[in-house]
Amino acid sequence: MSKNNHGPLAGIKVIEFGQIAAGPFAGMLFADLGADVVKVERPDVGDSMREWPPFITNEEGESYSSNFSSLNRNKRSIAIDFKSPADLERLRDLCAQADVIVENYRPGVLAKFGLSYDRLVEVNPKLVYCSISGYGQKGAYAQKGAFDVTIQAISGLMSVTGEEDGGPVKCGVPVADFVAGLYGAYTVVAAVHQASRIGKGSYIDCSMLASVLGISALQTSEYYGNGVAPKRLGSAHPRNAPYQGYHGSDKPFVIAAGNEKLWREVVDAVELPALADDPRFQNQTLRAKHQKELALLLQEAFSLKTAAEWLDIFDGRGVPCAPINTFEDILHDPAVKESGLIHELALPNHTQTTTVGYPVKLTDYEFQIYRKPPLKGEHTEEIFQEWGV
Repeated sequence: MSKNNHGPLAGIKVIEFGQIAAGPFAGMLFADLGADVVKVERPDVGDSMREWPPFITNEEGESYSSNFSSLNRNKRSIAIDFKSPADLERLRDLCAQADVIVENYRPGVLAKFGLSYDRLVEVNPKLVYCSISGYGQKGAYAQKGAFDVTIQAISGLMSVTGEEDGGPVKCGVPVADFVAGLYGAYTVVAAVHQASRIGKGSYIDCSMLASVLGISALQTSEYYGNGVAPKRLGSAHPRNAPYQGYHGSDKPFVIAAGNEKLWREVVDAVELPALADDPRFQNQTLRAKHQKELALLLQEAFSLKTAAEWLDIFDGRGVPCAPINTFEDILHDPAVKESGLIHELALPNHTQTTTVGYPVKLTDYEFQIYRKPPLKGEHTEEIFQEWGV
């Protein structure tokens, strides 16, 4: 695989002190758009996600983590002994050449090794330094340990996830990790743009808790609007109906009739004209208020045809609808394959796997995997020589 020399972030040098998900995900976003991303790992343990199954194993029995590969393509890795003063001094010299540092250690950890923003900005004034943590760098919770599930719990996210009569449920995707990575990366790009204008970098304090609250705008506004905490509704919506999952005669599907025109299409599709005149369902607010009664009436009709038949009907009427897929279903969906989103990914042990590429299309730039996910420390000397350290 050749070195990438194009993309909107080409020429940007990024050093990633990343573990598990949030930091490595942010680093991969930069790398996918052309930045030179160098992952710093300790020679003994490295990023612990390297030990996460499933593993892809070659004929010689050498294994490589599929989970790790999904967040670390297009990067290079250097191994640094943090107990070695010489290694640390060399690493600080490397940081002096960087445009961006992104890290997701606990607050204060990197400062112990002379790798804080305050220390590094003295010799690199345009440095943009992003710290991703559970609860931010300061405050009562700053030193509190955090993983995705604990942030989902404390943020309120789990309280609105699951069936109404069930207990709180963790979202199946580690949304706290990944949304923090997204907020962090987005803010880094803004800060790099600012640094190019004013010649001064920035320190970015990106917390997972704040990031989850940031994407919970509808739930927080609901609480501030009526003083009542939002609750779990399963697949239903607090302000729209019909806007949830239903069962065909064979399996479930979802429809989302989020306005009056779409509501009329649903009424016509199920051939229940009386619904249109029912005082309980005269507008969106009333339908949401009486959505349980509405769901029971619609479910009777939906049980008469298969999910595929209903999806065809609603697609024909322009009503947003979808099957409830497994990941196996969607990853083999012809529309996803035709989109160019799925890529083959070569691994360092001469095997390969499949991965989801950068998901956003951009004029005059086509995403590519130009570097395999690295072996731990694979590029140590190469980086120091190339960056002139």
